[in-house]
Amino acid sequence: MARAKRGDTLSVTIDDLAFGGEGVGRVEGYVVFVPGGIPGDRLQVRLDQARARFGRGTIARVESPSPYRVAAPCPYFGRCGGCRLQHVAYPAQLAFKSKQVADCLERLGGLGSFELRPIIGAPDPYGYRNKMEFTVARAVYRPSPHATTAGRAGDASSGDATAGARAGDSPGDASSGEAARQGRAGDSPGARPDEPHRGEEAQPRRDVIDSQPSPMVIIGLHEADRYDSVLDIERCLLQSDRMNTLLVEARRFFIERGFSGYDQESGEGLLRFLMLREGTRTSEAMVNVVTAAPAVSELEPLAGRLQARVPETASVVMTVNPKKASVAIGVEEHLLAGRDHIRESLGGLTFQVSPGSFFQTNTAQAERLFELVLESACLEGPETVVDLYSGTGAISLLLARRCRWVYGIEVAPAAVADAVRNAAANGIANCTFLAGEVRFALPSLLAKGVAAEVVVADPPRAGFHPKALHALVTLRPSRLVYVSCNPATLARDVAELVRAGYRLEWVQPVDMFPHTSHIEVIARLSRGA
Repeated sequence: MARAKRGDTLSVTIDDLAFGGEGVGRVEGYVVFVPGGIPGDRLQVRLDQARARFGRGTIARVESPSPYRVAAPCPYFGRCGGCRLQHVAYPAQLAFKSKQVADCLERLGGLGSFELRPIIGAPDPYGYRNKMEFTVARAVYRPSPHATTAGRAGDASSGDATAGARAGDSPGDASSGEAARQGRAGDSPGARPDEPHRGEEAQPRRDVIDSQPSPMVIIGLHEADRYDSVLDIERCLLQSDRMNTLLVEARRFFIERGFSGYDQESGEGLLRFLMLREGTRTSEAMVNVVTAAPAVSELEPLAGRLQARVPETASVVMTVNPKKASVAIGVEEHLLAGRDHIRESLGGLTFQVSPGSFFQTNTAQAERLFELVLESACLEGPETVVDLYSGTGAISLLLARRCRWVYGIEVAPAAVADAVRNAAANGIANCTFLAGEVRFALPSLLAKGVAAEVVVADPPRAGFHPKALHALVTLRPSRLVYVSCNPATLARDVAELVRAGYRLEWVQPVDMFPHTSHIEVIARLSRGA
């Protein structure tokens, strides 16, 4: 073919998914990445980028849809950056993710001799998240005098960006299949959480709020590939109805009180984030409002509003982040109502989770994940175990019931404090939790003469720091259970461990995040003689 140019339209058959969820096709050897493309699709693709060896484009028309293509139930799909695989039937999502794990380990890590176990899918691919972090931004006003609470999001939900969005052509308009919440296809993604769901509603409600104060904020998620633009989200299918009700009530309060959203460039405005957490097993809920400056008296009435609407609201917190960094953590916390934490039950233990603590966001799948970790550790009782990146101590405390002692290392002081409280609350005394980076804290343990037969590691997406990995090799545990949320860095780290004398025995993918490209993986390694 002639050299591809930006603006060209190509007929592309998608044959794979790239890590991240983009479809991948080839035209006479020229690689084309297509957001919203699914293996099996034949598409007309308009090139937005054209380089010598590859291009990237948007779907102009679906010539022949993939058999895996289904109707995305979320009205924001295609525009929202939260989840990008709703238009793929869930069994197909699992197959693609499993393949990506194998590809990463084999191609990036050069690892071939290991068992890839069947992926463990989620029992419910909707409503599974126990934590959601919504960005609060300044509203962009339109000239029309008839603004709507959800119209901004509804207008944005046509899917005209990532997934190619015209009726008949849109990936989301293809054959209906995997319905929202496993068979609740009638649930309206745009219905108010406190009202009965109506199957005939296909878009968010557009209640005219002429009598209400003009909204100065939008609360939602970043648009796909747009970190400078926030899409107003009225109801997210990945969280529970309880959390959606809290989202609705918080939005009403902010609008009624005339609060302004934070502007990243000018540094003006009060509200930065709205973080919602929920104990899936306990039903306790937390609302954390992240602000640019203290506003205790202004936000205290919000607590009563939330508790009146959702009686299970056990914690309402204001976190102050006056810095430029766009993160939902801050320099101080103010308790507005209830406790400074919520409780969650998992694996027969009760955990306290504070606003800044890490806790697995899918409780049901976390239980299955932790069961596999315990089985993989093969503990008999006398072992010492080191739990790296231990968070609030969930894995550490489960391990402690089966071994002599556990050392947990975690960088976040709030999470370490939660871990200590969790150990005391569950009557577990054979744990020591250390605050610090693994690359520094683990060598410190080694210097004190600590030895461990088993190591469990659950690092962030970036994987191990080289110094941390070196310290792990120096510790020389006989068994290593590596829990990863990034197959690419898992492949890199495991390859280093194999070079250091370890053997990769098996890998178990677990889908913690349906409808996204993310995948959790457990890898079991043992040290050679």
